[in-house]
Amino acid sequence: MSTAGKAQAIGVDRMRTSALARDLNFLLARANALALAAANTALAEHGLKPRSYSVLALAADDVLPTQRELAEFLRLDPSQIVAIVDELEKRGLVERHPDPSDRRANVVVATEAGRALFARAQKSTRAVERALKAAVPPEERERLGELLRQLAFRE
Repeated sequence: MSTAGKAQAIGVDRMRTSALARDLNFLLARANALALAAANTALAEHGLKPRSYSVLALAADDVLPTQRELAEFLRLDPSQIVAIVDELEKRGLVERHPDPSDRRANVVVATEAGRALFARAQKSTRAVERALKAAVPPEERERLGELLRQLAFRE
């Protein structure tokens, strides 16, 4: 590690005792930033970003999400979903089909190429997740996921 890198690490260590380092919003944001950086690196080799990976994952999971449902679930503006689906569709990874329960809406479905790419990308993201969770004692990892799901899907 360079001298500058060592000095920066020492500064970060000092700040771990600050009030901010006990603030849940900050901790969630910092953990998210670290996870996104690692995911971006892992997904880049597949030509995906976390948002496009998320849309592809839901499309490959056979839940038949509409674009509106994708926007709500991923907490994105509907125009962002349209752009992501357009890009995945151009790459032949997803298709829009009429929603069987509402012909006015479209559902997003993964193609065979999309499913294959998702499977490869999922292996990469799982490796990133394992590396991130390595900082948490093994007996607490499942509980961490449960707690995050409670926060993410609270009513």
